[in-house]
Amino acid sequence: MLIDDIKKDNVQAMKDKNTLARAIYGVVMNKVLLHSIECKKDGKEQTDADVVQILQKTIKELTEEKENYLKAGNETEANNIEVQKEILIKYLPQMLSEDEIKNIIANLEDKSIPSIMKHFKAEYAGKVDMSIVNKIARG
Repeated sequence: MLIDDIKKDNVQAMKDKNTLARAIYGVVMNKVLLHSIECKKDGKEQTDADVVQILQKTIKELTEEKENYLKAGNETEANNIEVQKEILIKYLPQMLSEDEIKNIIANLEDKSIPSIMKHFKAEYAGKVDMSIVNKIARG
């Protein structure tokens, strides 16, 4: 599973004394653990797609944090945040291109927007930007 790769890389970051990597791995592992507890409480299994969503949300939060540091004129922290984002981005799956999304939509029987959105959410969670799917479906 994806979380196992993150844990392994966290151990390596500890050995390398990489404090930036350790910090962001710690944040992600805590979020994943909390989500895992919620899943167990609901009787569900945590999946890689769940971990990808956590990573995407964390990257979005880091982007906002970086912007705030830039507004405050703190280039050093903004650069540190960028390094942490790059660490997390490598765990994300390759996102579908617009052409791939169009081809998938073309092969669907029901081309209504709710049906398209439901299909992509179920089949391609974490591998597609839903706002792009929505734009293409409406286009």
